[in-house]
Amino acid sequence: MAGKTLDAMPPLDWLRSFEAAARLSNFTAAAAELGLTQAAVSQHIRFLEERLKTRLFARLARGVALSPEGAAYLPHIQSAFATIGNSTNELFEPRAVQTVSIRVPISFALLVLVPALLDMAKALPRIRLDLLTIHRPADYDQPGSALDIRFGNGSFPGREADRLTVEQLVPVAAPPLAGDDDWTSLPLLLVAGAREMWAEWFAASGLAGHSRRSHRFDSFVAAMEAAKAGAGALLGSRPLIDTALKDNLLVRLSDFELPSPSGHFLTWPSSSRLSAAEQDFRRWLLSRLAGISG
Repeated sequence: MAGKTLDAMPPLDWLRSFEAAARLSNFTAAAAELGLTQAAVSQHIRFLEERLKTRLFARLARGVALSPEGAAYLPHIQSAFATIGNSTNELFEPRAVQTVSIRVPISFALLVLVPALLDMAKALPRIRLDLLTIHRPADYDQPGSALDIRFGNGSFPGREADRLTVEQLVPVAAPPLAGDDDWTSLPLLLVAGAREMWAEWFAASGLAGHSRRSHRFDSFVAAMEAAKAGAGALLGSRPLIDTALKDNLLVRLSDFELPSPSGHFLTWPSSSRLSAAEQDFRRWLLSRLAGISG
């Protein structure tokens, strides 16, 4: 073989016939495996030997045996076919569905993530979400997923954070209540926690709030449902209420919006490295919410 120069790589069908015949030590068995005739396999081997100017097989009474040159050639051909097969699988075979677990406040889950699931299924067809809704801050301390969405000012010790929303607060109510010019006398719907900011809104807007009646809820989504039912005025969080405003389920009671230092953040432990699926979900979510603000 030394000193021989070949013009081009032999045709793949010749090499497939050689590999099968060498592995099975029989032209007829190789033909059956490849779906060819014995004559076709024999012809491929003959053409290959002529191209290489080397005898690859010794013909026996029953079957064939590799020549020393054929035995040296075989592992290279098998390695090349294995590389092609592995590359094809990696690039084109459907990958297994991967689960991304994430803890999310129930309001953000229902008002932002659930409406976006169809878009996510199209953008990330191999990812499924495992959503755990959060009702109390202490729920974040339970063992679970690396990813979670938190509401706050962006300071989460020991965690990396990407801002998802910039919150603006504006009074809203069901359409039948919006005709009342003195809407400040309506019952005020309060949300426990960081959004209990009616006093700040009235002080910043210059209006005097004189309602003595109020209802208090432990989640924004529950307070929002009460507002849509006509129970009173809600200090609505944009962008969470934007769809309800667009659908005229809620209407604004004032043009004044109070900027809030808080918002929603996608967070994960600083010490953790996100999986490929978690990174894909992170990029999709940031792109989906890009530019959203109150």
